[in-house]
Amino acid sequence: MSFMSLLLNILWIAFGGLWMSIAWIVAAVIMAITIIGLPWARAAINIGIYTLLPFGQKAVPRAEYSGVEDTGTGLLGFIGNLIWLVLAGWWLALGHVLTAILLAITIIGIPFAWAHLKLAGIALWPIGKMIVPAADANLYYSRRSAPP
Repeated sequence: MSFMSLLLNILWIAFGGLWMSIAWIVAAVIMAITIIGLPWARAAINIGIYTLLPFGQKAVPRAEYSGVEDTGTGLLGFIGNLIWLVLAGWWLALGHVLTAILLAITIIGIPFAWAHLKLAGIALWPIGKMIVPAADANLYYSRRSAPP
């Protein structure tokens, strides 16, 4: 992790990252208690950790990044995301949006507000995403967009 990512992550924790990460972990625990919710719990824990320290990492679609479809990226992943959206996704997204609005009021909070809005999108549809170092994601996307 670069010095800039470390500094931004420390500031992020103070500007809503900690409490939203706790919300993700609470959602994961609630899902895990039901036993049936274990697949959602795993995704929520991964994104909860990402929510705590987002700078220097990126959330990317697993199927596009790995080039392989799996259970979480196909029809079952779609159905799982719909269930997640109804059970927990909307309130996590709402938390990120409200935090973003509060942060956007200040000039220094605008970059953090933008990060919360990206996380709100992930909160609505988390299954099939993976968290990778930003350098790896940038390298992958630069190779993918290069002409053959």
